[in-house]
Amino acid sequence: MGGIFRRCFSLAAGPWIARLYWPLLFLSFGFSYSALRADIRLADHLSAEMENVPVAVVFRVVGLANVQDRGQRFEAELVDAPAGMPQRVMLAWYGDKRQASQGVIPGQLWRGRAVFKRPHGNLNPHGFDFKAQMFERGIRATGTLRGSPEMVDDQPWADFGVVVQRARHHLRAAMQPALHDRRYGAVIMALAMGDQASVAKRDWTVFSRTGITHLVSISGLHVTMIAALGGALVLMLWARLSWRGMILAERSPAQIAGATAALLLAWAYCLVAGWGIPAQRTFFMLAVVASAAIWRLPLSGSRVLVLAATLVCVLDPWAPLSAGFWLSFGAVTMLIVIGAGRWRRRTENIGGRWSQRWLGVRGRLREAALMQGALTVGLLPLLALLFQQISLVSPIANSFAIPVVSLVVTPLALAAMFACATPGLDVVGFWLAGLAHQVFAWMMLPIEALSEMPGSHYPLAASPWPWIVVALAGAVWALQPRGLPGRALALCLVLPVLMYRPARLGPGEWRLVALDVGQGGAIVVETANNTLLFDTGPRYGGSEGADAGERVIWPYLRARGIDALDMLVVSHGDMDHVGGVASVLRNLPVGHVMASYDLPGQASSTGVALKPGTDFTICAAGQSWVVDGVAFNMLHPAQAAPGVGVARSSRERNEASCVLRVQGTFHSALMTGDIAISQEDAMVARGGLTADVVMAAHHGSKGSSSQAFVNAVRAAHVVAQAGYLNSYRHPHPSVVARWQDTGAVLHRNDRDGAVVFTSAASGLKVERERERRRRYWHGS
Repeated sequence: MGGIFRRCFSLAAGPWIARLYWPLLFLSFGFSYSALRADIRLADHLSAEMENVPVAVVFRVVGLANVQDRGQRFEAELVDAPAGMPQRVMLAWYGDKRQASQGVIPGQLWRGRAVFKRPHGNLNPHGFDFKAQMFERGIRATGTLRGSPEMVDDQPWADFGVVVQRARHHLRAAMQPALHDRRYGAVIMALAMGDQASVAKRDWTVFSRTGITHLVSISGLHVTMIAALGGALVLMLWARLSWRGMILAERSPAQIAGATAALLLAWAYCLVAGWGIPAQRTFFMLAVVASAAIWRLPLSGSRVLVLAATLVCVLDPWAPLSAGFWLSFGAVTMLIVIGAGRWRRRTENIGGRWSQRWLGVRGRLREAALMQGALTVGLLPLLALLFQQISLVSPIANSFAIPVVSLVVTPLALAAMFACATPGLDVVGFWLAGLAHQVFAWMMLPIEALSEMPGSHYPLAASPWPWIVVALAGAVWALQPRGLPGRALALCLVLPVLMYRPARLGPGEWRLVALDVGQGGAIVVETANNTLLFDTGPRYGGSEGADAGERVIWPYLRARGIDALDMLVVSHGDMDHVGGVASVLRNLPVGHVMASYDLPGQASSTGVALKPGTDFTICAAGQSWVVDGVAFNMLHPAQAAPGVGVARSSRERNEASCVLRVQGTFHSALMTGDIAISQEDAMVARGGLTADVVMAAHHGSKGSSSQAFVNAVRAAHVVAQAGYLNSYRHPHPSVVARWQDTGAVLHRNDRDGAVVFTSAASGLKVERERERRRRYWHGS
C-alpha cells in the first residue's frame, strides 16, 4: 500500500519532489502524534471553579518525597476527587514535622483536604518556564494539604511506576543514615540513584562555574559502565556454564546473551536512577546497538543517535523542552563528530619497551585533553543559548573530575547503595559510602579553588537564534578531520556569540522592565550607558537561600549583557522588596545604593553588607540626577528617615517608600513602592506626577491608587506587580476600575509575566512576556 501511495505521489509531484515523500510522511505522523498527545494532556486539567478552593481528595503517592525543613513535596495521583480535577498533581505538606521527617512512601493512599491551583511560575525574558516543565512531567495542578491527612491504605504493587518508586524510596532510606550528616552526602546520593533534590544550592554554583554539573547526575557514562560490566560478566560465564549436559553457548551465542544481559541491567539501573533524559538516551542507544548486534545490522553512530532521539520523543513528545535533552544528545553528537581516531597521532616505533609505554600513556593523555577541549568548543553555542554562561576552567576541572567521579566515586556509591539495602551488609555499605564521600571531598578541594578563581566563568548575553545557528555551524566545521579547508577560521564563527551585546539605547531613551517575581517588586531601568534596579523582589520559601535576586534578577541582567549596576534603589524594608538584595550585591558590583532606611547600618540584623567603596544615600524628595539625557527625580519621602527600617512596623516602612520618577526625552515612568493614599495626596499637592507608565502603588492594594492620584498621574499604562492567586487579593477590583476608567491599560505580572516598556522617538513600545512566548500549555 505504501508503494502505491509513493508511486502516485511521484507521478503527481515529479521526481525531485518525490524524494520528500518519506520526510513529509514522517513529519506528518510526528505532528499528528504530538497533537494527539497534547490534546489528551490538555484535557486533563484543573477547572477554574476548583482553583484555590479547599476540596476533599483521596490520593496515592507516586513519587519520591522531597523532604525539607518546613515540610515535604511529592507527586501524587488523585484516586477520588470532585469533577474538574486532573489525575496527576504535585502536593506540598507543611507543618507536620513528624511526618515530614520520614516522608511519605510511594504506594501509600491518603485522605485529606487540599487547595489546588494550576501550575504557575514566573515568566521573564530568557527565563525558566516552570509551567512547561510541569506540563512535560504531566503534572497538571499543584496543591497544598490542609490539616492532618489520614493514611487509609498501602498499595506497594499498585502499578509498575509505584513499584519502581517504592524501590527507589527503600534504597534512599537505606543510604540516608550513612550520608545524612556528611558535607557531600546529597551528592553521593545523586550519583547512586539520581536523587538531586537535596543537593545544596552552593554546590550547584560550584559545579556550574567549573563545568562539572554533568558528573553529578546519572550520565550516559555511568549507565554504559554498569551495562558493560554486567554484559562482560555474563559473556564470560556463558561459555563456561551448562544446562542439562549442554553448554549454554551451544544453545545461544554468548554475544547475544551478553548483549541482552547488558541491556536488562542498563534498563534496571535507568529505572533506579529516575529514568531521566540522559538515562533514556543511553538506554535506547544501547538498545539499538544490541538489536543491531543480535540481528547483524550495520548501523553507524549517527543512525544510532537518531533512532535513540526518535524513541525518546515517541515516549515523551515534550522531552525537547528540557535543557538535558539538547545537552545529552548534543554531547554525543560532538563526540561522534570528533571521533573515529581523527585526533590520534601514530606513535613512532622508537626506543625500548618503557619508551613505548611512556609514549602510549602520553598519547592517551594528549588525546583525552584534545577530546575534552573539542567537546567544550562544540557545546559552547548550546551552553550560551541555554544558560548564558560558560566555564573557562571546565577543561582543567573535567580532566581529573571525570576519572575520579566515573571510575572511583560512582562505583563506590553504587556498591554502597546495594550493600546498605542488603540485610547483613549495612556495615559494609556504611564504610563504602564513607569512602565514596571522602574521595569526592578530596576531589572538591581543587574544584572549589578553581571556582573561586577570578574569571573562572564567563557570563554571556543571550544571543539571537541566528547567531547560535552560525556558531554551531562554525563549531562543527572546526571539528572536522584534518585537511578540510577553513577549519581554523571556522572558530571565528563562534566568537560573535561570546562577544554579543544587545543594542544600546540612544540619548534620552529608556527601557523599563517590570520583572515577574511573584508577590513583590523588581524593576530594571536601562538608559544608553547606565542601569538602575528599583527593588530586588521577595525571598522565597522552600529551598535554602532562594530569592528573586538569585533566581530572576541576576539571570535577566546576565542575559542582557549587564555585568554591573550603576544604581540600586531599595524602596523600603519589606521582605517582598528587599528579599533579593543580598544576592544582587553578591553577584554584581553596584556603584551607588539608595534606600529609605539605613541599609548598611542594619547589616548585623539583615545580613546585607555593602562592598567597600559602594556609596550609600538615604532617599528623600528633591534628590535628582541626569544620565544619558534621562532625568531621575526622587519624589518621596519628604525627608530622609534613617530609622524607618526593617525593625519598624510594616505600615511605617510602607509610608517611607522611595518614589522615583524617570523622565526621558519622549516618555516618563513612575515607581511608587508601597505608599498609601495619605502619601499619594501629599505628592499630588506638590505636583509633577504625570507619567506614561506607573507601577501601581502597593501592588494595587485597596489602600492605594486614590482617585486624586490616578487623575494626577494620567498614565497610559499601569503595572500591578502581584503574585498569582496571592492571599492579599492584589490588585483590588476597585483599583483596577479606577485606572481603567481613565483609559489606562492595566498590566499584571501574574497574568502577563514580565512587562517591557521601551521609550524611543518612534513611540512607547510595550511587550508582555507571556504573549511573546505564548505556548499552548500556558493557557491551562
